[in-house]
Order: sequence, then structure tokens, then C-alpha cells
Amino acid sequence: MYKKWKFKETPDSTQVEVLKSAINVSEPIAKILCMRGIDSLEKAKHFFRPNLSDLHDPFLMKNMDLAVERLIKALENKEKILVYGDYDVDGTTSVALFYGFLNRYFDNLDFYIPDRYQEGYGVSQRGVEHAIKEKFSLVITIDCGIKAMDMVKLGKDAGLDFIICDHHNPGENLPEAIAVLDPKRNDCSYPFKELSGCGIAFKFLQAYCQIKNLPETELLDYLDLVAISIGCDIVPIEGENRILAKFGLDKVRENPRTGIKALIDVAELPQDLNIGHLVFGIGPRINAAGRIAHANKAVHLLLSESYEEAKTAAYEVNKNNLTRREYDESITKEAIGMIEAGGRSYGKTTVLFKDDWHKGIIGIVASRCIEKYYRPTIILTHSNGKATGSARSVSGFNIYDAITSCEEHLLQFGGHKYAAGLTMEIDAIPAFSKKFEEIVSASIEDDQLIPNVDIDLTIKIDQINEKFYNVIKQMAPFGPANMRPTFMSKVIFPQGAARVLKEKHLKLMVKDPEGFNKIDVIGFGLGDFYADLRPNEPFFICYTIEENEYKGIKKLQLMLKDIKMKEDF
Repeated sequence: MYKKWKFKETPDSTQVEVLKSAINVSEPIAKILCMRGIDSLEKAKHFFRPNLSDLHDPFLMKNMDLAVERLIKALENKEKILVYGDYDVDGTTSVALFYGFLNRYFDNLDFYIPDRYQEGYGVSQRGVEHAIKEKFSLVITIDCGIKAMDMVKLGKDAGLDFIICDHHNPGENLPEAIAVLDPKRNDCSYPFKELSGCGIAFKFLQAYCQIKNLPETELLDYLDLVAISIGCDIVPIEGENRILAKFGLDKVRENPRTGIKALIDVAELPQDLNIGHLVFGIGPRINAAGRIAHANKAVHLLLSESYEEAKTAAYEVNKNNLTRREYDESITKEAIGMIEAGGRSYGKTTVLFKDDWHKGIIGIVASRCIEKYYRPTIILTHSNGKATGSARSVSGFNIYDAITSCEEHLLQFGGHKYAAGLTMEIDAIPAFSKKFEEIVSASIEDDQLIPNVDIDLTIKIDQINEKFYNVIKQMAPFGPANMRPTFMSKVIFPQGAARVLKEKHLKLMVKDPEGFNKIDVIGFGLGDFYADLRPNEPFFICYTIEENEYKGIKKLQLMLKDIKMKEDF
């Protein structure tokens, strides 16, 4: 697939020089930092040395005082409390955090995760009826509920109180809850708007601990769960998320809770974990519990105290993940075939429906389709007599807004800028697809249909060394709003060094045309470029720098993102 290389705007040279001297770094590093808004000694201190003391006062969040007051009343009166969460990674980690912490002090407590297939996303009628039947008096929803007006009213009419903890975009009206904690509320002045659902749960408990004078260390023990939610829910890793992710990663590396330790062992992940390991190693296994079986298993795993029990549960969710991969591969193949057969690869959207696709996999399949046909994509399947689906978007395009413009065809929807879920009548699919194509075609820019590679700087291979990499490494944790720096270089490769591994991965060694240092390059899925390469003929690469360890020996290597030949640049 053709990719457009997009170079970031060069920062002010005076600013760069001042920062370079202030923190004693090379000019390329100073440029990268300035491009990310880190243009002073004070900002650099906060960036490179995040501190938990820099977290915002939780009571700055709208309704936080009401939420804490109602929680304390429930605890003091020994009311039955139900913690209600979603079935994805953010939801299950949120429930494990909130339930796990409160269960230390209070035992009249339970949690509820809706069944992905029988109930779907969010606060379900079955869930509310369960709370009524079991005589709960307070329901705390986490990572869901912001649009559950009807279900909250159903519960309220039966005597249930709700506290909503969510981070999704609210609608025009809010549920009739005792408190609604969501920084994205228009009337909420909380300084940081991009917390994960688990992050909202953390802030709620942080406020509770302040009022009850509980030791902060007991809550910080749950930061491994918060870090996993931040990585897997693809929220920006800046502001409070950067602080929480940093200390959460430290917890995962040094002393993870029993369930996470079991997952790390089963997945055979390295000790020096980063956000990528959480997203691609731990997250899919937690998610697989809800995709293939029931997400309750993931929560029980995360709450496990016995390592043997946790290891057994971890093997089970790992098995679920292997099954998920099989479904992923077969359904993606079918979906790509449908796009090619139907000519939809030339439209500006993809909307596909097949009634026997596995509901738990369609979000992943939507992402896979975008990898091949870069356009807003919705994959639908049959569920409980309706068409239910997952939407994924391309960089810069708000798919949630586009779906909102089609809401007359929908029964239910919700989500973010880049990912959403939706439900409609099966008969409504053609009309929805037509309207969705019209809305997207009228609003999307042509450039948004071409994948971009955002490049920080052009450097020479000879500039890459251990000192340079060590500073970059300190910029972690990486993720949205703080991606690993991407570089471009003009290179050649020595004769005989390039080869294709497993028929699809490119492996070579490169150096500057006039330079001396050689460095290994690996390009996953980029084996097709092999035929274009000529020994000692210059070409251009864009890449990130990482450290590879093999048989105890560590060395730097370039992780290739794209190649352009001289005539194409």
C-alpha cells in the first residue's frame, strides 16, 4: 500500500538551541522535544521525570463530591453495591480495580459484566433486572453508562441509585444518576479530558481515599491495571495518562498482581515490558475471555491471589486467544474477498454484513480491512435478531460523528473518534450503508484516504548510537500523543545483505552513502520491497529505533516503516 510521508514542522531554531543547552542533549533530540511542546527546562523535568504528585485533584471533576458522598453512605449503611463494567480490557481492568480495592474494606459487594452476545455493550436490561432482583441499592458503572438514559431510569423507578463513571462522549442529555463522572461532559472543567475508563475509576477511589484518610499506597497497588487500560484503550499518553502509565508500567515490571504475572508467564513476555507488550501481549488475552467465552473470567483472573489458580485461568484465556486468532484469520479473509468481489474497494467506506461472523472478532476484522483498504470501515453480523457491528476509522477522520449523522437508521450506538459500536435492524443495513457512504464522502479529505507515516526528523545513520538511543528510550512510555520518534535516512545496503524472511519480512543492513557505520534493519510485512533494492544504490527509509536482544547480546536495530526509491521521493 502506498504511504504518504508527512514531515513534522521544524521548530524554532532559537528554542531548540536554548533547550539543547538547558538539558544537555543533542540537536536532533532537542528538536524532537520542541516539536512535542517540551521547549523549556521545567517542561522537560515534568516529561522525563513524571511524578504522582502532579496528578490533578480528583474533586476538580464535576459531581465527584456527590459520588464520594453517595459511596460513603452506602458503605456506612452496609448497602449492597454492584460494580458494573464493560467486557473489553478497559472495562474488565476497571471492575478489577474498583471491586478489588473496595473489597478490602467492604464485603457487601459484587460485580457484573454483560454478556457480549446476549446483552451487548453498555448497561443492559438484563443487568438492571439482575440488580433489582438481587436487591442492590447502588450500581456503579465504569467505562459505560453515559448514554444509558433508559436503563438508568428503569433502575431508578425500581429504587436503584446509579453513579456513572465513563470516558465516552455524552449525548445531549445525561442519565438521571446521583453522579455522572465524565471529563468529556460539557460542564466539566476537569483539566485532563482523556482518561481511560479505568483512569476514571482510579480518580474516584483517589477522592474516596482522601476523604477517608486511607493510605495512598494501597490504591497505587492497582496502577498496573490502569497502565494496561491506558495502553489497550488507545488513549493519549500525555498529561495524567503519562504519569499513570509510567508508574503502572513500573508496577507491572517489578511487582505485578498475581493474575498479570500469570499472563506475563503464559505469554512468555520479557521482564522489561513496555506499552507495546501490554497492548499486543496482555490486552488481547484479557479481551479474548469476553470475545470467546465470558469476560467474568478475565476479572476473576485479575483478582486472583493464588498463583496456581491464576496460571490455570491464564492458560484458559490464552487458549481463548488462540481461538480468536483463528476466527480473525478466516473472517478477515472472507471480508477482503467480499470487498474485492463487490467492487467496494473503490468507495470511500466499507460496510460489510454476514450473519454468521463471530461477534467478538468483528472489531479486529474492521481494523484488518483498513490495513488493506484504507477507509472508514464497519463490519456487521447477526446478534439477537439485529445487525450489530464495530466501526474503525482512518487517521484524522471522526467516525463517531459520521455514524451520528446516520442515527435515524440505528437502534443504538456509541464510541470514540476512531472506534464505535452500533446496532440496527437487519433491513436497515442498505439504507444505513448508503447514508454512511454519502456522509463520509462529503466530509473526508482525499489525503485522509492515504495512510500517513509521520516523520520527526531526517538524520544520518552515523548519528545513531547508544547515547542517542538512551535518551529516546527515556521518552517512553510511547503511544498516542507521544509516539516513538520516526526518522528518515538516505541509505544504501551492502551487497548480499538483504533477504526475505518467511516470504514476507525484509531483513537487511544499511549505512549512509558516504558513511561508515552499518546497522541492521527489519521490515515486517515489507518483503515486496526486496525486488526494488540494488546494492550500493541510494534509497530512502523511514523507521523507529529499537534495541534487539539475541542470545544475551543487545544491539540497536531499525524497525522499518516504509521505503521509497530515489525516483519516487
